[in-house]
Amino acid sequence: MYKLIEPEVAGGLGEKTEMDNTFFPPIVKYLHYEFDGWMGNDILESFPCYIVTEQLKKDIESKALTGITFDIVLVSKSDTFLELYPNKELPIFFWAKINGESYKDDFFITEKNTLAISEKAYSLLNDYNIDQADIEDLE
Repeated sequence: MYKLIEPEVAGGLGEKTEMDNTFFPPIVKYLHYEFDGWMGNDILESFPCYIVTEQLKKDIESKALTGITFDIVLVSKSDTFLELYPNKELPIFFWAKINGESYKDDFFITEKNTLAISEKAYSLLNDYNIDQADIEDLE
């Protein structure tokens, strides 16, 4: 049993993102995530990338969930973020690279470019803040 998850979008791809747009979805070589806001979720999205908090990364690794690897991400705050939340601190985030095989790994990208997660991954994510994510069963 798998679920589709569309995480909170707390910002977008920053100007320092390096991406090849000749493919769809684009191939991102270096990720810069610029925050416009943040509702506190531990997994975030900005197509075609996902980022997770350091603690969620550690738990995914400790549970040996499959179909996901991690890399550094440059995080910045937009002028909008700084105006709205001048004193808000952000945790450390990591780029969650989804590379799983459909219906085999704990994380994979569907044909419609949506993130799919296993029950095991969903159970772990439920221990974190995913309030802003849209989640439904994958049929």
